[in-house]
Amino acid sequence: MQRPAYLHATYRHGFWWLALVALGLLALGLGLRDPWPADEPRFALNALEMLKTGQFWLPHRGGELYPDKPPIFMWATAVSIAITGSVRLGFLLPSLIAALGTLALVTDLTNRLYGRRIALLSGAALLSTVQFALQAKTAQIDMLVTLWITLGAYGLMRHALLGPARGWWYLGCASMGLGIITKGVGFLPLLMVPAWALLAWRGQATPLRLKELGLGLAMILGVAALWVVPMALITTFGDEPGMTAYRDNILFKQTGKRLATAWHHVKPWHYYIVSVLPWAWLPLVLGLPWVVPSWWHRIRRMDARVLLPLSGTLLVVVFFSLSPGKRGVYMLPTSPLLVLAMAPLLPGLLCKRGLHWLATGLLALLGGIFLIAGLLGAFGLPALTELAAKYDVMPWTWWILLGVSAAGLLIWLRPRRGMLGLAAWLAVFWALWSTFGYQQLDQTRSPRDMMQRVVQITGPSAWLAQPDFDEEFLLQAQQPSVHFGFHTDQDAQFLKAFDWLAQAPDERWMLVPQRKEDQIACADLNQARDLGLQNNEHWWLIPGPAFASCEGDTAAAPLFVAPTTVEGPVSAGPQPGTRPGQDGVSEAPEEEGK
Repeated sequence: MQRPAYLHATYRHGFWWLALVALGLLALGLGLRDPWPADEPRFALNALEMLKTGQFWLPHRGGELYPDKPPIFMWATAVSIAITGSVRLGFLLPSLIAALGTLALVTDLTNRLYGRRIALLSGAALLSTVQFALQAKTAQIDMLVTLWITLGAYGLMRHALLGPARGWWYLGCASMGLGIITKGVGFLPLLMVPAWALLAWRGQATPLRLKELGLGLAMILGVAALWVVPMALITTFGDEPGMTAYRDNILFKQTGKRLATAWHHVKPWHYYIVSVLPWAWLPLVLGLPWVVPSWWHRIRRMDARVLLPLSGTLLVVVFFSLSPGKRGVYMLPTSPLLVLAMAPLLPGLLCKRGLHWLATGLLALLGGIFLIAGLLGAFGLPALTELAAKYDVMPWTWWILLGVSAAGLLIWLRPRRGMLGLAAWLAVFWALWSTFGYQQLDQTRSPRDMMQRVVQITGPSAWLAQPDFDEEFLLQAQQPSVHFGFHTDQDAQFLKAFDWLAQAPDERWMLVPQRKEDQIACADLNQARDLGLQNNEHWWLIPGPAFASCEGDTAAAPLFVAPTTVEGPVSAGPQPGTRPGQDGVSEAPEEEGK
């Protein structure tokens, strides 16, 4: 097959064009949606509470300690929200900046190793990778930890492949330390050290001296200790209830125990290989039939530029596959490493006729599915109509546009440029996702409008109880709101809620999913207001007097006031219920909770 014309271009301003395209594609949609569950509302709420209370060292969720993650990502989110003055604008900025940083690191390293042309192809390959683009547009911790992991790998490879460059090695180690206190797994670049040692022994890489290794490990631990040591002191000697449990959970349960004996997201060992990587690595995965033999030849020649990132990619997959708990997002750090391993092969790969036909077939399949589904939905096919009603969306125009764009690209670029067509269609997909998709899904995934209706019914000064709450409802609450502990037994939560409502029934309401009908069987549901469907749940808003026949228990559960929903300061930790006639919440803790 003749080499595509774009492989012969000089790309004088190529890096600027790549940066402009990346910024435009990944930033598109900023400010057009609210944080969506599962994780985004939680981290936005953490950040808002930091800004409201000034308690930055330990994250809180609705006034309760949040023990699952360190605060680095929440700090970044808080700074972004403070700078922009808007949750909608700010909550996605950390992921966007981390994605652009990761892209810059991969492009710079491949430029130094192979030159400008391969660097630009590598940047375009990473930008087109499905999971990378998805997480760049998602406010989860994983894009930020991927930046730290990629910077760690960058520093390691600058020393190993382009060294000696001890400063870059130590910077990479510092980044790994930041990765550890962001999400525990920042050490993943160290998985490349065995391959590095082998390559150095064969004279193919700069040796890593024992002193450098020791100082690097000390740098990792030292950076991690900047947060861990003060956190341990605060939680050991602090007086807020639950601090000791927070310390033990964040240091042990959320790290080693979560990996070794996971208690949720349990999947078989082959889950990533079969169910995640085939879509997460698209479109790069289409080239593996040609890339794997080339990798083998380069490994036999001990090509350090390929062997190092390839060993990192494979060992990260193996590392997470050994844990019983698996989530697809754990594979995100492999995308930059995979691109680095494939980089020298990209020009030859794009000359493979079979690859372009494979990409053309996939594009035709995806475009056909969207076009047919969109047309059938628009014409009222019952199955699709019921599905749209269930999720309160009407995506037919969006899907038809995706199908039509695929058809247009197939006609314009033809099979001989199928890979370019697939990459262009993915760009169209993300552009439509960030506009039509956000518009369609925000009303069903964000309870902003429902919480506005709630405050219109109750009045802005009425207090709202949210037993068995989800973070998105606290985030969007527009009136004083309380909850009873995220992990508290549900029956205990309702007993406490009944007691709290009885103290000032005319001033207090409960927001509750209708599936909790058994827990509120004692209530007079004739007084309930049906709020309809929101976030796949049907909701009731029930006034305090409706619970007159319900027997409460003040000691059944803790009471937390969400600081972001009230004016003025609120002390952290469990709060006492406000008594009739009081305007606020007493500062003295009622009990320590569980």
